[in-house]
Amino acid sequence: MNANLFRLIIWPLTLAAALCACGTGDKAGGASARIWEINRKEIDSSKTVIAITGATIIDGIGGKPITNGCVVITNGIITAVGPEKDVHIPGGAQNFDAAGLTLLPGFIDSHFHLDGVAGLPTKFLQNGVTSLRDPGAWIEAYDGERKSGKSIPRLFLAGPHLDMFPPAYPRDAYVVRDADEAVREVNHLADHGASVIKVYFRLPPAIIREVCKAAHARGLPVTAHLETTEAREAIEAGLDGIEHITSFGLSLVPQIAGEKYRQMVLADNNARKQGRYDVWKNIDPAGKAVDSLGKFLKKHGTFVSPTLGAFEHQAVAGDTVAANAARLDGFDKMKKITGRLHKAGAKIVVGSHSIIPYAETGWAFQREMELLVDAGLTPADVIVAATMQNARFFRVDDRLGSIQKGKQADLVLIKGDPLKNISVTRNVSRVMLNGVWVK
Repeated sequence: MNANLFRLIIWPLTLAAALCACGTGDKAGGASARIWEINRKEIDSSKTVIAITGATIIDGIGGKPITNGCVVITNGIITAVGPEKDVHIPGGAQNFDAAGLTLLPGFIDSHFHLDGVAGLPTKFLQNGVTSLRDPGAWIEAYDGERKSGKSIPRLFLAGPHLDMFPPAYPRDAYVVRDADEAVREVNHLADHGASVIKVYFRLPPAIIREVCKAAHARGLPVTAHLETTEAREAIEAGLDGIEHITSFGLSLVPQIAGEKYRQMVLADNNARKQGRYDVWKNIDPAGKAVDSLGKFLKKHGTFVSPTLGAFEHQAVAGDTVAANAARLDGFDKMKKITGRLHKAGAKIVVGSHSIIPYAETGWAFQREMELLVDAGLTPADVIVAATMQNARFFRVDDRLGSIQKGKQADLVLIKGDPLKNISVTRNVSRVMLNGVWVK
């Protein structure tokens, strides 16, 4: 083929392929398709130059903190990071003196539920959560928050989770009856801006496999709540993430005990509320099953959002009720096993579950960070889990999750040193979203 004929035939085809691959939800895009928050066009962007000076900078990727640091933000993008003495601050920049404060990447919440609480995303944003993912609610459920006129985080939404009859949460589910129906809904959700697909525990591995194939072809990750499907089988079918530490129950108990629990939940969704504690109290955190699972998760690169806060149970003085004793013991095992999985190399991330028993409204994310430290992660580990690791889980780590040149300026300033005490992440001084200070 001569050069002119090559240009006439091949170049237009190459250009067309490149154009087809652009944008979210493109069937031709595959794994390279960009993932965007549903409200990206609604988020204000700074048109100024801002210099944040004097803060201790924790970058979100585990780097050594920078004392007396400086971050320069130009039109909402981080353009310089380093010790203040080494950073050139452009003339005319707005200077924000952050001496005595710690600067962190904006927190990313992998497991948020609106739960009908008006203004909840705004509360989370004011407390440092600049991005959130709801892994199971109709995208339209956020219309009121988006139209409220209030600042809200970046919204990474799944749309309704995929479940089979009878669904555990009918209002948040799309019921599928076979693999074809599941695949059709995956493509429908992708077309409408979903940034992740979530499967629920009644879907068997064969259908999960087809969901994963369809989602991955659209460039979307798949995560799952599993209690009646064994986690290893589901991960081998293609899952990218696991929601809730309790999703590993069938992987950690003898098959007879697991099948008893599985049949109980399949017969009655509500049986898991107490049943999961009765199962987990008998699991040995130092046992071979936990070690094996940890190695498996590391090998497959699976992200795990434990949502410990959703299962937390605290002792009550004089409480001798057997059910509560099981909850205390079961939850203790959940924490210890989360720590063991992290130590084995599993990718632990932070998900708040939004409304949990032992956190005031708006502070569930910070409570989850505290519980992960209780589980054995260091504060530094938890900060990475709350920022860059979640950005990787969302597949947006090229633009979010860390304080690095070229990243979008989602930042939180706090009083205190979170590397010594993770609870100081509650001392939020200022929050920046896309280079704009949140009111």
